[in-house]
Amino acid sequence: MTKNPISFSIYFVMERVLRLISDELQRVEEEFKRRLNSHVPLINKIANYLVRSGGKRLRPALLILSAKLCGYEGEAHIPLAGAVEFIHTATLLHDDVIDNAEVRRGTASANSIWGNEASVLVGDFLFSRSFSMMVEVGNLKILEAMAKATTALAEGETLELVKTADISITEEENIDLIVRKTASLMSAATRIGAILGGVSPEQEEALAEYGLQIGIAFQLVDDCLDYTGDAQNMGKEIGVDLREGKITLPLIHTLKNCSSSERKRIQDIILAEAFPADGLKEILSLIEKYNGIQYTLQRAKERIEEGKRALHPFPLSPEREALLELADYIVERSH
Repeated sequence: MTKNPISFSIYFVMERVLRLISDELQRVEEEFKRRLNSHVPLINKIANYLVRSGGKRLRPALLILSAKLCGYEGEAHIPLAGAVEFIHTATLLHDDVIDNAEVRRGTASANSIWGNEASVLVGDFLFSRSFSMMVEVGNLKILEAMAKATTALAEGETLELVKTADISITEEENIDLIVRKTASLMSAATRIGAILGGVSPEQEEALAEYGLQIGIAFQLVDDCLDYTGDAQNMGKEIGVDLREGKITLPLIHTLKNCSSSERKRIQDIILAEAFPADGLKEILSLIEKYNGIQYTLQRAKERIEEGKRALHPFPLSPEREALLELADYIVERSH
């Protein structure tokens, strides 16, 4: 199958960025395997399954690039990058239980194989193991940053549950949810890199802001892809978030601008006991009518530009260039 020329170029941008830190990322993978070892066989089985399923490793990459940008030359960035990815993986495990998901990254989800109870408990194991790794590093500022991020994650998960199928959710509320559930961990990853490098408070805040803005953009693009993406590339069925009652910005914008009868139809589809067979098609038609995807992508691009501006306090370097390219990659995934 011939690759889309744009997708092909995006792929090489990501490859070029990751090549800069390939040695460190390989060491993070080795850290995963070492730290996932448990005396409980079921934990080992599920944990190894999760490692094999892979992922973009975006958060470890952000932490490593940020640390190198700030001149860090030690070794603590490796276990800390692993700890951040453990936390991310734990939240995915818990997400899949809440959503009754059957697929994750194109393969069967852990909860569909081993059940909800085991998935929740292994998620808890990953959380506890991540904090053990951070304690070993012994930096109180890093612990504080991660404690704030994990608190925000829990708040975001709960807020998403409360707002399920709530068509009155505003754009501001949606962004607040995204900040807590997605962007807070990316911001923590870049902040930790700055803390390791011992840069000024202004530069630390700048890197944290970069992580926050690209984290918001990342989720906004994902929310568009849930309507317009390719199921094979996404690793999950298209429209699954909508079927779960998640009201994201493309639909929020549509609800704000559509007629009262169209709004009523959207509500009926979302609240139906069984999601209508043509429900996704109907809602997507309305989103297209009111330019919900274009609006959301424009908001994502604005966030990316804010994130890139946050890197201005840092001198030119391969790491800064990689972070800028990584920011562009996040939006270009929508093509």
